[in-house]
Amino acid sequence: MKIKQLSIFLENKEGRLWNALDILANDNINIRALSLADTSEFGILRIIVQDPEKAKKVLEDNDFIVKIKNVIGVELSDTPGGLAKVLKLLNENKINLEYLYAFTHEKSEKAILLLQANDLDSLIGVLEKNNIKVVPSKEVYNL
Repeated sequence: MKIKQLSIFLENKEGRLWNALDILANDNINIRALSLADTSEFGILRIIVQDPEKAKKVLEDNDFIVKIKNVIGVELSDTPGGLAKVLKLLNENKINLEYLYAFTHEKSEKAILLLQANDLDSLIGVLEKNNIKVVPSKEVYNL
């Protein structure tokens, strides 16, 4: 159920994001989901790829700092209020998220929400108890 996400630390300088993505492309590593957060000095690129271990090695071999962290994928309705419904449930159950990002895919009217929290097992329990579909990692890797 847990999805391995790569967090890549990028210096906030021209070409650094392109360089990381070009390295992955040259190794035939396809990105399934991506989020980028930045400050004035550095950025954190979070990505989901089919083979996280291979991607980590390739990037580290090219002097990038990379960490793997587990996240949860949730399938939700790609309609107004779909995200709010999930967030309300988490709020009611005192689940505090560190961050989230979402993407759509070929399933019509569905999106996948990627969630990170301090206690992923509690997060999974709340989601499953409330019939929110937790997406298996293989399904996300192979989209």
